[in-house]
Amino acid sequence: MDRRQMVQQLSHLVGNEYEDVRTMDLYLDIAAGKILNRMYPFLTDYANVSVPDKYAMIQLNVAAYLMNKRGAEGEIQHIENGVHRNYGSPDVPDEMLKDIIPMAAAIR
Repeated sequence: MDRRQMVQQLSHLVGNEYEDVRTMDLYLDIAAGKILNRMYPFLTDYANVSVPDKYAMIQLNVAAYLMNKRGAEGEIQHIENGVHRNYGSPDVPDEMLKDIIPMAAAIR
């Protein structure tokens, strides 16, 4: 899936077709960083590495999750009109990244 398609799908996921494309690109980059950090836990430079196509939906879901939490990062508890929100961490939940297979190499 190319970047334009990802931005378009992210726009539909967050329910705002008028969201700034640059903002969506930024959140897709942040999501890519989370995925690559999980894939390559010992790599420090991701300049020449990209997210494999098989993780494109995870990247979209992580970006949508982060966009939807804007303004409520790290919120511990919020109760209003019967709606309860608790966040323990401002980061992406481990459950969203559980299907990513870490890769490492042996030192020679």
